[in-house]
Amino acid sequence: MKILVTGAAGFVGKNLVETLKCAADGRDKFHGLDEDIVIYEYDRDSSLEELDKYCSDCDFVFNLAGVNRPKDTSEFMEGNFGFASTLLDTLKKHGNTCPVMLSSSIQATLLGRYAGSDYGKSKLAGEELFFKYEQETGAKVLVYRFPNLFGKWCRPNYNSAVATFCNNKANGLEITVNDPSTELTLVYIDDLVNEMVDALRGNEHRCDYDDDGQVVADTAGRYCYVPVSHNVTLGEIVELLDSFVAQPTTLMMPAIPNGSFAKKLYSTYLSYLPKDKACFDLKMNVDNRGSFTELLKTANHGQFSVNISKPGITKGQHWHHTKWEFFIVVSGHGLIQQRRVGVDENGNPYPMIEFEVSGEKIQAVHMLPGYTHNIINLSDNQDLVTLMWANELLEQDRPDTYFEKV
Repeated sequence: MKILVTGAAGFVGKNLVETLKCAADGRDKFHGLDEDIVIYEYDRDSSLEELDKYCSDCDFVFNLAGVNRPKDTSEFMEGNFGFASTLLDTLKKHGNTCPVMLSSSIQATLLGRYAGSDYGKSKLAGEELFFKYEQETGAKVLVYRFPNLFGKWCRPNYNSAVATFCNNKANGLEITVNDPSTELTLVYIDDLVNEMVDALRGNEHRCDYDDDGQVVADTAGRYCYVPVSHNVTLGEIVELLDSFVAQPTTLMMPAIPNGSFAKKLYSTYLSYLPKDKACFDLKMNVDNRGSFTELLKTANHGQFSVNISKPGITKGQHWHHTKWEFFIVVSGHGLIQQRRVGVDENGNPYPMIEFEVSGEKIQAVHMLPGYTHNIINLSDNQDLVTLMWANELLEQDRPDTYFEKV
């Protein structure tokens, strides 16, 4: 299959092209495509001769080219309607009736704050041109009205508030929010690309629009849409970004459930981090026995730490009422001992249970509630490195930790 992507160097184009490349050569099993794929990349630096060649034998067209921030508003019509006309005329010239996708905008509804938008008018004109082309040639046309988009590689200070906010927060720059309650409808780039691959396979999602410009899913609809979107206020975006900025200091990881806007925003934010913020120091608590360092905290799922014990050192010798932990030795050779606190019905101490552990065979050992426990470095010359997870955060005024030798 030969796929033409116009606007290939833009935000959406670059993400789509890289996904198609990974799917074509087997690196991306999720989007894996069975056929051999050739990708024709067309952008503003390409020639009309190249466009002519690509249109002569392509099997699918993603038309992502367009003008967002021209020097003069008249360029909207030239860049959006004009190029669309050139593309369709070139396909006609070669009698190529392959499916054609158009990247339009929700501004094409010309409703509400979009009324009178020159950009919206140019996009609407492009849509009508494509629908007319569909009637004349019988080619399949897929018109997508995208809302606000965000994700990696999106250009800040251009046409995405989210990209600008992420870039500024990542780089310690100020942002301005006039009305935190302003709500945006946002589509994440990976969700958009997933829909593009579905469209390539003939499984696009169809819709129409109601009188308020809202999507109404309809398998026979005139338009297409990305089925996953998020409605979020500017205030919520800034609050999340502030928590991301604070994470290296607090170690607190915000809740980022799978599929959530927070998870997608965090990935976007990280893509703007400068080198000096991509690495940060952690506080090592060091003494003559080794060190203990907290790595990561979560609001609902405990915290992670790393413990380093010098040769021959025993650490622990305490128990918890409710807290429990995993000890995972990743380097060195050690012994974990545990004993239930108290005595049995005969007045005898409960038996000790032992686990010999090593970085050569990584295992997770439960530190059981109500059992005093320790970890001993059995090596004479090698540090014992243990990754530890506790099911709750340490509360300084109520640590639930009680000294007692195993």
